Order: sequence, then structure tokens, then C-alpha cells
Amino acid sequence: MSTASPVDELPTLDRTVIGAGLMAGAANVIMQLARPAVGYGVAESRVESGRLYDHPIKRTRTTLTYLAVATLGTDAERADYRTAVNGAHAQVFSTEDSPVRYHAMDPGLQLWVAACLYRGFEDSYEAFVGPMSEAQREHVYREAAPLGTTLQVRESMWPATREAFEDYWQANLAEVHIDDVIRDHLMSIVRLEFFPLPVQWLFGRFNTFVTTGFLHAPFREQMHLAWTTRDQRRFDRLMRAIGAVARNLPGPLRAFPYNACLWDLRLRRRLKRPLI
Repeated sequence: MSTASPVDELPTLDRTVIGAGLMAGAANVIMQLARPAVGYGVAESRVESGRLYDHPIKRTRTTLTYLAVATLGTDAERADYRTAVNGAHAQVFSTEDSPVRYHAMDPGLQLWVAACLYRGFEDSYEAFVGPMSEAQREHVYREAAPLGTTLQVRESMWPATREAFEDYWQANLAEVHIDDVIRDHLMSIVRLEFFPLPVQWLFGRFNTFVTTGFLHAPFREQMHLAWTTRDQRRFDRLMRAIGAVARNLPGPLRAFPYNACLWDLRLRRRLKRPLI
């Protein structure tokens, strides 16, 4: 009789998306906004209802719901959420005063954001569980296409294999550039400055440490964040400990808050309420 536990099976996105993965959230935001067109699109956004500092809970819920519906939702749910997100994205475009040209409906920019989200899933899984085999990595990667195709990314744009994705990733690192404006914006997120002062004081330094640990070297350097070999050892030990606890939680707790976000989306659809 097999003694394999669930974590020994092929990893899937629903197993990878454990609540502990939220600890990598700020690092993933940095990766996405490291492309100037994405960074300035967010920093200059005129969609007041979607700005993190004006509506931190609503903005966080929207992001988590997108991840939940893209990875765990039905085709109909994805289509409805695409329509809702498109309504906001259509209002995000550069002006004559913008230092770079951008439009949130650009499939190329959305592909970059989706690629960062996938990379975040992979990084989180390996931080909390350990390295995946090539077969496991390919299996998870094939499931990840809806991270982009739920919006404007055409299926033909999503790299066909994990190896092709790596080629795309390495080539697009050349487009990464974080200037002072975007760096200041991102550091305020890392330090949790959109939360009340007590939260910043209690968790700001910890979030900075964890965020720096989840960043790949090119992004860490662009953010001017120091990192030592000792820091890496501390980070690895901490993530393994958290992962060991998280993987042994009951399924609903392990999937929280993504399961709650998906439930909320389904309720909103049923009641015909706005989805974002």
C-alpha cells in the first residue's frame, strides 16, 4: 500500500495556492511593476475604486478573487470576471504627461503580469515545500495558462512549455527597470504603509524581510534591498517551518482566503452585484 501523502503527489495550483503564499504577495507586486509600463499604469491609475491606498481591503479582495477564479473557477465565472476587470482596465492608459506609454488592456503587459503570478506560485511552492521535479514543474505550468487567458492574453501567447516560459522570462528581464518614483511607491507597499500605524510598526520589518527573500536577484538589486547568505539561511528555515504547518492544516484552512473569495464571487454573481 502506498504511503504517499498529498504533498508527494503531483502539485497542482490549488495545492500551491495555500494561504501562506500571501507572504510572497508584495514580492510579486514588485515583479509585476518592475516593467515601467505596468508600474506607471498602477501608480498613475485614475480608477479611484481600485487604488490600494484608497481602498486597501477592496483592492486586495479583487486581486485574490482574480487568482481564485483564474485557477479554481469555471469558464463562465472567468468570463464574467474578465468583463468586470476589463471595465476598470479600459480606464487605465497613459497621458501626455506620463513618462512611459501604457494601456492596461495591452495583452503583452498582461502576459508579463500573468508570468509574474505564475512565477510567484512556483516560488511559493518551492519555498514552503521544496524543489519540484521537471515533471511536476511542467504539470503545474500547464495549469497556469488561465492566469493570463482569463484576461486579454491569447492562448497562443502563453509559452507552450515550461522551458519556453523560461526563455520568455529571461528575455523579458531586460525590460525590468525600477526608477525612484516606482521604487518609493513599492517600498511603501513593502512597509505596509497602506495599513494603520500599529500594523506598520508590528509587521513592516518582517514583511520587508520576507519580501526581500522572495525576490529574485535582479528585482532585489533594482529595489536596492540588501541580502546576505545569512539572511537566505534564515529565510529558508522560516519558510520550511511555515510550510510544514500550512501543509498539515485542514483543506479549507489551507485554501483560505482563496476559497472565501471564490465563494464571495459566486454569491455576487447570484445576487447580480458588482464583481469588483
